[in-house]
Amino acid sequence: MRFSRMALCVASGFVFALAMTFSHTGAQALPQGGSDQPDTTVKEIALTAQQVEGFIAAQKPIAAIVDKLSDEQSQNPSPEVIAQLDAVAKANKFANYAEFQAVSDNIGLVLSGIDPQTKKYIGADAVIKQEIADVQADKTMNAQQRQEALDDLNAQLKAAQPVTIQGNIDLVVKYYDQIIASLPKNDNQ
Repeated sequence: MRFSRMALCVASGFVFALAMTFSHTGAQALPQGGSDQPDTTVKEIALTAQQVEGFIAAQKPIAAIVDKLSDEQSQNPSPEVIAQLDAVAKANKFANYAEFQAVSDNIGLVLSGIDPQTKKYIGADAVIKQEIADVQADKTMNAQQRQEALDDLNAQLKAAQPVTIQGNIDLVVKYYDQIIASLPKNDNQ
């Protein structure tokens, strides 16, 4: 289940970035559960090679900032943290952290549909269905762990968003190994 751990690492970074985007734009983060959850649909933009390269270069300095934050600080970052993130984004040829976040979201959208074994884009729904089959076949998980994993994967399947910009798929596949190598590593990997 190597991909699941990598996907969780990627997803946790995007969740933080989503919270940062809400905070940065002045919107309030809404509580978990119910219909009060914010729309997490990614607004697709056409990516450029420069943006993907900037995303890769920014990962280490962004992670250094994020790793220092408590859960409370990540939900409600201070103006100083936002300024630090903006500075890293600008140093990597983004207008600000919000632009970096839009690129990050679009890269994540494509990554969610790449089969890690073949490194080919097959779509998020196909990747998640493979993960569901892996969890169902995993004899090392107890019943509760299996059910929790399946519930999570089924929720991800319902929320899966297709990529409509083919150029984004091509770019992310081209840079796949560099993107994955640049992402913060989870201790469980």
